[in-house]
Amino acid sequence: MTGSDVKADLRLYLRDAREALLWKLDGLSEYGVRRPMTPTGTNLLGLVKHLTGAEAAYFGEMFGRPVQAPPLWIAGGAEPNADLWATADETREQIVDDYRRVCAHSDVTIESLPLDTVGRVPWHPRPELPLRRILVHMIAETQRHAGHADIVRELIDGAAGQRPGSRNLAPGDPAWWEGYRRRLEQAAEDADPGV
Repeated sequence: MTGSDVKADLRLYLRDAREALLWKLDGLSEYGVRRPMTPTGTNLLGLVKHLTGAEAAYFGEMFGRPVQAPPLWIAGGAEPNADLWATADETREQIVDDYRRVCAHSDVTIESLPLDTVGRVPWHPRPELPLRRILVHMIAETQRHAGHADIVRELIDGAAGQRPGSRNLAPGDPAWWEGYRRRLEQAAEDADPGV
């Protein structure tokens, strides 16, 4: 496999993760996309905003190609968790458009540089990393947050799966899923009689 084949494969996985994340916002109200669904406040629009900053840092700043994006709090550029939620005056369209713009900027970086090009970000624990490592990291990071988004969306309205019309879930109507869930609950209770 040539370097360009590897790069094409990596870009495909990154693009797939980005798309899986964004469709989780489809059809929801402003409240729905902003609603904190976990004790730590995980919400759909915040995940998109966070990944916008991550792409800008890893594919922009690291390679001397800065692009405007929300600063990552973990990099010391904002108050804790500022990149993980949307303020009332930040619109869904603005955040999604920013994500798409930064992803396009990232794609130019990826396309124009060899995989062994070393980037540098002083705040990162390993400040010098090759593009190939950054690509793998961002695929993992984006897939991780797409998984969070999948669970958050399911909690909001029951929509689940990698993409609309996905066949990566068992077929079943709501009654089937409720019976399945009860079966799992019973297995959990049986495994721990002290519950």
